[in-house]
Amino acid sequence: MLHDAQQIIENARSVAYHAVNISMVKRNWLLGKRIAEEELQGQERAKYGAEVIKKLSRELTDIYGKGFDFSTLYKFTRFYKLYPEILDSVSPESISLLTWTHYRILLQVDNDEARRWYANEAAQEAWSVRTLQRNISSQYYSRLLKSQHKDLVRNEMILLTSSSQQDKLEFIKNPVVAEFLGLSPNSDFTESDLETSIISNLQKFLMELGKGFAFVARQQHIRTEKQDYYIDLVFYNYFLKCFVLLDLKTSKITHQDVGQMDMYTRMYDELKRTEGDNPTIGLLLCADTDEDIARYSILNGNEQLFASKYKLYLPTEEELRAEIDAQKRMFLLQQAEQKTKTND
Repeated sequence: MLHDAQQIIENARSVAYHAVNISMVKRNWLLGKRIAEEELQGQERAKYGAEVIKKLSRELTDIYGKGFDFSTLYKFTRFYKLYPEILDSVSPESISLLTWTHYRILLQVDNDEARRWYANEAAQEAWSVRTLQRNISSQYYSRLLKSQHKDLVRNEMILLTSSSQQDKLEFIKNPVVAEFLGLSPNSDFTESDLETSIISNLQKFLMELGKGFAFVARQQHIRTEKQDYYIDLVFYNYFLKCFVLLDLKTSKITHQDVGQMDMYTRMYDELKRTEGDNPTIGLLLCADTDEDIARYSILNGNEQLFASKYKLYLPTEEELRAEIDAQKRMFLLQQAEQKTKTND
């Protein structure tokens, strides 16, 4: 009976995911088609098309919120131009149809033959989005084409992408789906229980410091061409006149973590910073069991005057370390108490 119940639930989920995917692909293709038709009316088509997309982006964002920035609408238009016949294959029976996120990744491939090959392989082999991205980034098609030992290349790919193929809920977790349905993206799945506890209390801690922190967002989604990222906490400090980004790691901080925070601050300066704002500050926090540390990152204009000023209003490493350590102890104590109650 349990097996039958699981089959019913899994089948229902599959039908629901498939229906959402078909609707999303249709919508994006039709929007791309409409924008492309409008572009043809302008004499200076490239310039006119860019202005059309900018204006439409502003108006759609005012009405619907996220999901209709310039970059996204441009991708819709490119999607239509590269796949002009795809609507003919979009039907409830088209089980092999890829998700919009698959198509979005395929737009990175300029070579028509390679793009068709990646699309066919992704559909036939049921590649996850992360597997497709990994294979495109590693030029899997070209390596396979040139290799005299194709089985070795193929087996290596399967081994390296095996973890990416395990997550059955990858599609529904995708923030693009939440935006399409008009829902707030689910931010919980990117955090462990320990991270959730520490981040929640750090938010309160900074707000109670009384040093000009105004809360902006939690688990803020940033999308690049190849990946989705989530910034744990975002504040604006009205004394420093800048955004402050916090990212928590439950393991020791690596060079990759530092590089990722630098990317966050650069992207925030480009996308959010306005005239009069100072450079974005990034705080990279570590909740490792052996060591609690904080790393500060200021980019694009690290003047000494500003460096001295920001130390006055931001919490010190000692304050952050003490707060993280206190929240860790509290979390572990609560876990121990719950375990005791369960055993009783």
